[in-house]
Amino acid sequence: MSEAPQTDVSRPSALPTATLLQRGGINQALIDQNSDEYLDSIEEEWNKKVDLEVETLVDGMVDLVGLASISSKDKFRIAQESFQAQARAESMVRAANSLLSITHSMKLLLLLSDEAQIAHRRDAEMKIVQDEKEKAKERVAVLLDEMLRGQGQ
Repeated sequence: MSEAPQTDVSRPSALPTATLLQRGGINQALIDQNSDEYLDSIEEEWNKKVDLEVETLVDGMVDLVGLASISSKDKFRIAQESFQAQARAESMVRAANSLLSITHSMKLLLLLSDEAQIAHRRDAEMKIVQDEKEKAKERVAVLLDEMLRGQGQ
């Protein structure tokens, strides 16, 4: 029997570090963190991911430029450099895709969890509605006074 072809496609599987239904497996350090510390650690984690992918891209470009030297080369050296360039280009494509994925995730986080902006817009809209309500009350009071004066005469 031949082995299944290997691909880059992710295959869902059980996580080896799953801690479902385990008592006492809760990391106390995460519980003790306040919100700012937790957000700082998440930000640091995202920064490390981005830095790693950018470093991969930069190293790949340096290697590609180094491989692009013009000199007299035999066929073996040309084939070897071609293989190295192709392998480096593939790792750069993976890094670029990873950066795109990170960017997409960050945009979604910004859109879906920007509570400060949502709260600011809600408060501004509530202030406008309350101002309109007060103006409407004043207008109703004026109209009611006019109507009562008209009936009293």
